[in-house]
Order: sequence, then C-alpha cells, then structure tokens
Amino acid sequence: MSDLTAKLASTSKVEMTQLVMPPDATGLGIAFGGRVMEWTDLAASMAAMRHARMPVVTACIDQLSFLAPIRVGQIVVLRARVNAVFGSSMEVEVNVVAEDPANGERRDCCEAFLTLVALGPSGTPAKAPILLPQTEEEEQRAREAVARRAARMARRRKA
Repeated sequence: MSDLTAKLASTSKVEMTQLVMPPDATGLGIAFGGRVMEWTDLAASMAAMRHARMPVVTACIDQLSFLAPIRVGQIVVLRARVNAVFGSSMEVEVNVVAEDPANGERRDCCEAFLTLVALGPSGTPAKAPILLPQTEEEEQRAREAVARRAARMARRRKA
C-alpha cells in the first residue's frame, strides 16, 4: 500500500536523456513524433511513480505540442514533474529540449500535459499522496492544472 503522506512537488521531478539515432527518425533525419511521444510518456510515468510510489497508467494526453524538429545525433532532454493530484489521477507536465552535442546549444522542442492514474495492488485506481507546492511557480502550475482538468471534464460531459 502507498504512503499517503503529502509530498513536495519537487520530489517528483525527473530528467531523462535520449540520443536520437537513425531508427528514431524519418528519412529526413527528424525524430518521429511517435518516438518523442513514447519518451514523453516514459518521463511522465516515472515522475508519477516517483510521487505515488505505485504503478501508474496513462489515462490522457491532454496536450502535446511540437515546437521545433529534433534531428538525428541530437541529445533529447525530457523534464517531467507532477503539477497536481486529483485523488488517484495526477497531471504531469513534460518539457522536451534538443541539445546540439557539438556546441551545447539547446532549444525547446515539445511540451506536453498528461494525466496518469495510480494503481493499487489489485490493479484498480488508488489514491495518490497530496502534492505540496512550495514555490509560487509550483502553486501557479497547480492552479493551471486545475483549470485544464475542469476544461477536460467539460469536454467529456459534452461527448
């Protein structure tokens, strides 16, 4: 069973790196969007598991925006963090940056918001620990997550 003690937002942070290889890319040498999505989902899952200390599943990719291409040979840095907890579900934000290994230049390439659900021993949704934001930035991220969740729920009611 999970420890439901409230946890600091900062303890869920994950940084993951990948090197873009030819099998990860199109014939033009640009990373497949699906591969970047896979890495994004992995980073989000690790952040959610780190927070909940339970297995998690992806319930929703609320937003995934590709901002710039990522090329073969570049280093991809994915940073994930839990923004808010809603019972068993957690909103995780992932930012993806491409780094040129020759000169260290970095540029934002992708941003995403995912909802992951904590699972208990029986494989059913289980309550995740409360998230404690410490900084104004973390509090703002939590408020924005609440607004995104409300919009998501409103879309679901319309469907």
